[in-house]
Amino acid sequence: MNSLTQRDRKVIWHPYTQHKGFLPPIPIIEGKDTLLFDDKGKAYIDAISSWWVNIHGHAHPYIAEKLYRQALKLEHVIFTGFTHEPAVSLAERLLPLLPGDFSRVFYSDNGSTAVEVAIKMAIQYWGNHHDPDRPKTGSRKKILAFHHSYHGDTFGAMSVSERSVFTDAFRDFLFEVVFIDTPNPENIHALLQLVREQGPEIACIIYEPLLQAAGGMRMYDAASLDLLLTEIGQQGILTIADEVLTGFGRTGKLFAGEYLRHKADIICLSKGLTGGTLALGVTATTSPVFEAFLSDDKRKTLFHGHSFTANPLACTAALASLDLVLEEDCLRRIRHISRRQEAFLETLRSYPIVRNARALGTVVAFELNAGANEYINAIGPRLTAEALAAGIYLRPLGNTVYFMPPYCITEKEMDQVYDFLVHCLITYSGEPVTS
Repeated sequence: MNSLTQRDRKVIWHPYTQHKGFLPPIPIIEGKDTLLFDDKGKAYIDAISSWWVNIHGHAHPYIAEKLYRQALKLEHVIFTGFTHEPAVSLAERLLPLLPGDFSRVFYSDNGSTAVEVAIKMAIQYWGNHHDPDRPKTGSRKKILAFHHSYHGDTFGAMSVSERSVFTDAFRDFLFEVVFIDTPNPENIHALLQLVREQGPEIACIIYEPLLQAAGGMRMYDAASLDLLLTEIGQQGILTIADEVLTGFGRTGKLFAGEYLRHKADIICLSKGLTGGTLALGVTATTSPVFEAFLSDDKRKTLFHGHSFTANPLACTAALASLDLVLEEDCLRRIRHISRRQEAFLETLRSYPIVRNARALGTVVAFELNAGANEYINAIGPRLTAEALAAGIYLRPLGNTVYFMPPYCITEKEMDQVYDFLVHCLITYSGEPVTS
């Protein structure tokens, strides 16, 4: 009988994968807490939380039980003209926790679609405000975004993401965006001047607060971001916080926006929203944004939706995950992981091959001085293969290595990952730099 890997290679197209010459995929049969188990019984520490989503680890019994009970009652229903308890309860619980004065939740399927919804809301917000007697009210067309940003792989999300290997094939099809550097004390005055000059033409800015994840785990200054966002708000520009990764404890606080005085008009959530159990996206807005779509003119409706909008099972998983993340034990573990990641920086900085070691909350990251700083740097797949052999799953972004564990990781498991990284640094330090 063909193995699962052999069957996979005949029928599956994997994401972010060059299938010519790629390593055979490992069949994962079971997951429990921080561990993934393959078909031979080997365990792997999931050191990146399965693309940053499994904040509570795998197969959590509390989430599973809630899902089971909901599946026996209602698995799905169209969300136009109907509503249901999990969707309403999740919105009621989530809105007071968000960093800002949010009043409405729009559900979608994942982080990329949450961003698509946010962009469409911001663009149509200005169109809905258009007054024939004041033509400039509807003339805000520009969108601001940061260099090195990544907001997803659908076309709107790609358009507001840095032009890179992720978007190169579609460059001619993406709409124009004004890209600026992330703010710091050296460039903040130039950025403020740009906003003042172009403010009347700018519809919105979208940003990943404090941590640009897929762009290389880049961390930047909260105080400077606050200055920039405050000026942007004074110019009447809508602010969209992409907290798809940073939400639900990743940065040490429940949301990265809690580090900032300026609060966003729109926020995008996904990944840890359901504890990694099911796909779900949230785009939450303030009352002024929502009210711009209230009209007797049906053309001012937000014409956007998904077949699985507000899926009851996904909303139930999100409610269960929220129960867990708000428990004091989980908050304590987030604080503990954050302290350990910060402490590990001293070890990382003792190796010359390491550049720019940094930590924010439960995330630690650094660059290997091995060739170009790019996603297709060959050192990444090499480290992944060596980690798998050691029973650890790490997936560097090229030569950017990061460790982002589930909150249930044990001391022994953290030590195992740290020991492996140190072993790699010692090994790689004795080799010539190659790309």
